[in-house]
Amino acid sequence: MSELSENVEKSIIKKFRKEIWRPFVKAINDYDLIKENDKIAVCISGGKDSFLMAKCFQELKRHGKIKFDLEFLVMNPGYNDINSEIILKNAQDLNVPIHVFKTDIFNIVASLTDGNPCYLCARMRRGHLYNEAKKLGCNKIALGHHFDDVIETILLSMFYSGEIKTMMPKLHSDNFEGLELIRPMYLIKENDIKSWVKYNNLTFINCACRFTENCSINEDDSTSKRLEMKKLVAQLREKNKYIEKNIFKSVANVNLTQIIGYHKDDFKYNFLDDYDEK
Repeated sequence: MSELSENVEKSIIKKFRKEIWRPFVKAINDYDLIKENDKIAVCISGGKDSFLMAKCFQELKRHGKIKFDLEFLVMNPGYNDINSEIILKNAQDLNVPIHVFKTDIFNIVASLTDGNPCYLCARMRRGHLYNEAKKLGCNKIALGHHFDDVIETILLSMFYSGEIKTMMPKLHSDNFEGLELIRPMYLIKENDIKSWVKYNNLTFINCACRFTENCSINEDDSTSKRLEMKKLVAQLREKNKYIEKNIFKSVANVNLTQIIGYHKDDFKYNFLDDYDEK
C-alpha cells in the first residue's frame, strides 16, 4: 500500500471522522443500505465523491461488523486519454482495485440534437452500470451522491417540475430485477468532501464529457440549473445557517393534513375528497 493511500485512509477515520466517516456509517445504518452477504458494485466516475465513497467502503469492509463484498466499477463512456489516465492513476495511488469497462455513450449523446444531453447521458450510464454489475454477480450498485445533491434535487423538483420529491437513499431497479441502488454518501456535505480532497492534496476529474471537456478539473458550469440551486442555498445560508438541514428535513416530515394533494403510483388524493367529512 502506498504512503498516500495510508494517509488518505487515516484522514477519513481520524481527521474527518465527524464530517465524513460518521455520516457515512449513519446513512448506512439509518437507511439500512447494506445487508449480510451483499455484493456491492461501487460505481466510480472518476470524481472526488465516488473515489471517497470507494475508500469509505474499504474502511467499512475492513472494520465493520457486516460481511459483504465489493466490486469497484469504472465505466469509460468515451473519456479522452488525459482523463482516463487521471482515473487510472488515482485508483492505483489510492489502492482501489477497479474493474474498467468501455461504452460508446459520449458518441451516441453527441450525435443527438434534441433533448437534454446530460439527462440522457446519466440515464444511459445508469443502465450500463446496472448491466455490468449484474454480470459481476452484484445485487447492489452504490452511487456517490452527497447531501448537497439531495438538497438541490428537492429545490429543482419544486422550481422546475412543480412537485415535491427528493433523491432517495435507496431504490429498487425497475428494469434489472434483483438489483438495488444505494447512496451511502447521502449525509455527507460537499464542502467536507472538498476539504478532504484539499487536505490530502488530491486531484480528480469532474465531468469530462465532450460537451465540457475543459472541465476535467474545473467545477464551474454557469449554465447548470443545479449550480443555480447551489448558489441559491449559499445565499439563504447567510440568513439562516440551518437552511440545508430544514430543506432536508422537510421531505421526511410531510404533514398530510396541510397539503392540497398528493399521489402514490396510480392513487391521487385531493383535500376536497374528504373535506366535508371532518
